[in-house]
Amino acid sequence: MKREEEAVLLRIFIGEHDRYRGKPLYQYLVEVFRREGLSGATVFRGIAGFGKNSILQSTSILRLSTDLPIVIEVVDKREKIEKIKPILDEAVTEGLVTEEKVRIILYEGNSHQNGTTMEEEYR
Repeated sequence: MKREEEAVLLRIFIGEHDRYRGKPLYQYLVEVFRREGLSGATVFRGIAGFGKNSILQSTSILRLSTDLPIVIEVVDKREKIEKIKPILDEAVTEGLVTEEKVRIILYEGNSHQNGTTMEEEYR
């Protein structure tokens, strides 16, 4: 069985070396999102990119970067996304956040190892 509904997707673009409260910023944010009960978050490490300063960061062996791009994606209901925005305002001092309305398709019915369904975890 599947369920479709409207949600919000946040993409947070930061650097690998960005830190907050003594830990990598991406790690801090994922921990906060989990604690705040968001349905999930994924962190992507880029192989190349540049930001507003136009400095190319790359995994190329000829130009090995020490600050690769990081993108964090989180999707949830608007109310939960609005609740975490003040946290982003405080923690993200340099970066970019995009927000878009999305339609999620949630497939239900399979139990997880802990006995909960995806629907229960999404709530």
